[in-house]
Amino acid sequence: MENHKIHIKYMVSLRCIMVVKEELKSLDILYSSVNLGEVEIPEKISASKREALGHNLKKIGLELLDDKKSILIDKIKNEVIKMIHHSESMPKVNYSDHMSDKLGYDYTYLSNIFSEVQGITIQQFIIFNKIEKVKELLLYNELNLTEISYQLDYSSVSHLSNQFKKVTGLTPSFFKQMRELRKNNLLKV
Repeated sequence: MENHKIHIKYMVSLRCIMVVKEELKSLDILYSSVNLGEVEIPEKISASKREALGHNLKKIGLELLDDKKSILIDKIKNEVIKMIHHSESMPKVNYSDHMSDKLGYDYTYLSNIFSEVQGITIQQFIIFNKIEKVKELLLYNELNLTEISYQLDYSSVSHLSNQFKKVTGLTPSFFKQMRELRKNNLLKV
């Protein structure tokens, strides 16, 4: 028996997976697995159930995807998010090879479609996500910049700092100081 796939846009966290599972259960839709951006179901669902699922997902900020280009863009985004936010370390191959292997398409093709639809390159999307991860790690205060740089596969701390400043307009240390000042000010109130 062949599984069918339902593709869902904006699924970026484990919370989204839980919410989608609840929606599927509420509509009596059997599923084999629910992953970021994708649900595997053992049999096709009726048009009315698909419409109801789409309606319910829209209310919680998610969206069913139908066209192949949108599905591929979403898969690229989900793979970047998994790679940066949901794994302990970055892949030890370059990103283009990693994306090609995971998605089964030539990287140039993936890159062209992504840029055409999103208006930025996959590399820029990766950088934005890496900087968001750096911010998160700085806020947790568990790792220093050298450790963060190593974990996110930057060539050096200065490379990370330069990229951080280019994206945010701040140095990582100034960003961290601002957060500390805000936290201290809140504690005084």
